[in-house]
Amino acid sequence: MKKITAFIFFVFGTLTFGFSQNIADNALGLRLGDSDGFGAEISYQKHVSNNNRLQFDLGWRDSREYDAFKLAGVYQWVENIDGGFNWYYGFGGGLGSADFEPREDGDGMFRDENDGLFVFAAGNVGIEYNFDIPLVISIGTRPELGIINYDGFDNNFLFDLALGIRYQF
Repeated sequence: MKKITAFIFFVFGTLTFGFSQNIADNALGLRLGDSDGFGAEISYQKHVSNNNRLQFDLGWRDSREYDAFKLAGVYQWVENIDGGFNWYYGFGGGLGSADFEPREDGDGMFRDENDGLFVFAAGNVGIEYNFDIPLVISIGTRPELGIINYDGFDNNFLFDLALGIRYQF
């Protein structure tokens, strides 16, 4: 009976090890995409458990229409597809601040009503490839639903598709 039990644990352990995730403890890089001006974000990922991680992104924009920054945080689950390919999904949220340039309305008055803090809830889904070197490339989306003062950013909903490249350590 001991041999059968040992064999079952050996097979289970081998299968678990063979299909487990190799999520790096840390990853730092860029997330490049479009979310009403937040085209570049510094991105950091932190390993939490066997197939979970936290991702934090800080983006900023200085344009003709507005100056803004945005901080997003997402809790992710990572699932292996094949070899170095993984897919991930998660949820989170974030906040930011925008300062829009005043615009003239039809009466010759300047309006500047969308400035200030905004808060949003976010989902996250994407696919990534882990190279044999400490580099990972991903493409994913982070749909964002505005909760507070999001009118200046596309009627309270953003799709936010982006390409990510990160160094793992």
